[in-house]
Amino acid sequence: MPYTLAEKILLAHCGQKSIKPGEFIQASVDVALANDITAPLAIAEFKKSGFKRVFNKNKIVLVPDHFAPAKDLKSANQCQILADFAQEQKIKNYFQVGQMGIEHALLPEAGIVLPGDLIIGADSHTCTYGALGAYATGMGSTDLARSYIDGKCWLKVPATLKFIYKGKLNKWVGGKDLILYTIGQIGVDGALYKVMEFCGPVIKKLSMDDRFSMCNMAIEAGGRAGLIEPDAITKKFTAGFKRKSKFYHSDPDAIYEKTYEWDISELEPLVACPHLPSNVKPVSSLKNVKVDQVVIGSCTNGRISDLRIAANLLRGKKAARGVRLIVFPATQKIYLQAVKEGLAEIFVKAGGVFSTPTCGPCLGGHMGVLTEGETALATTNRNFLGRMGSPKSFVYLSNPAVAAASAITGKITHPAELKN
Repeated sequence: MPYTLAEKILLAHCGQKSIKPGEFIQASVDVALANDITAPLAIAEFKKSGFKRVFNKNKIVLVPDHFAPAKDLKSANQCQILADFAQEQKIKNYFQVGQMGIEHALLPEAGIVLPGDLIIGADSHTCTYGALGAYATGMGSTDLARSYIDGKCWLKVPATLKFIYKGKLNKWVGGKDLILYTIGQIGVDGALYKVMEFCGPVIKKLSMDDRFSMCNMAIEAGGRAGLIEPDAITKKFTAGFKRKSKFYHSDPDAIYEKTYEWDISELEPLVACPHLPSNVKPVSSLKNVKVDQVVIGSCTNGRISDLRIAANLLRGKKAARGVRLIVFPATQKIYLQAVKEGLAEIFVKAGGVFSTPTCGPCLGGHMGVLTEGETALATTNRNFLGRMGSPKSFVYLSNPAVAAASAITGKITHPAELKN
């Protein structure tokens, strides 16, 4: 029986001879992830169950990244729950401040998630790891608690949508623009409880960082997971990691619920306008949209390639008067690399803040909360009403190049419009 990439991974983890979309399966997980918001709930439920030890101390990952470094007493208490549980259970993959990063950049960087894995996380953007050819999906904290007991979870096998991208990417266009284009075409519920499989000539040439950006935002179209078949680029990225990878590929005659095919040769940088990721417009069509804050970073676009793009545009320039520029690398390793390459100095000299890794600005938690009437342009993944602070604020989403250019001019700007 022919299977898609996602179906092959699920089949390998459920012990059945066959599966089909719509069927419920019980699957064994390779990684169970949670952060300082979601882990305390899972830990509490695990303790209520009466079980004393987790199923596997090496397969549980705890990352305090949302309100860490702790912004107040409540967040400090949340982080302490993770620290205590990690010590009690001897959890190998617990990342304290100074070691941690934004979870969805940290886990691939550390080789914790690999091609062929089944990963569940109490965070919706767990789907990021599909860029490696893994099945990664978000779940609730109670689902995660169950996995702590026996390493298993219940899943309904999703149908798969196939997205084929042809043509050639223009300058200033990357993975963020491809996924914004896709969400703009199908809507925020266009892939509801479906797998989004990204493929075609454009994807084959796409860097791993751009692939992570695409799969990260599959959930913004309602997707259960976003996957890209592993290839030579994947193999290079995962070379040297201790655990062995399993490269699965879709069968040529695999059944897809629907196939989309686009030529993106004319695509320009895109911006998602308030208050939905699907409200997508070409950057050139947005005139005189002033911004109060520009945020460059997050699990979507906080990798070293993103920072290099932004720094190259900001070098020797200043953020416009009245614009708060906040840059936060996704991990400590990326932070250090940015310092070594002089990128951090560029951001600071441009009038920006170069922050420790944190999810804070993205979810309106800390380090960049918007007040009433303010407008932000961010390289993050969500612009829902009130996402970054006041429900009377406005959030636009873009790639790092558009964000950097806009910080300089004080309004949403195409990078090509900058004067040397």
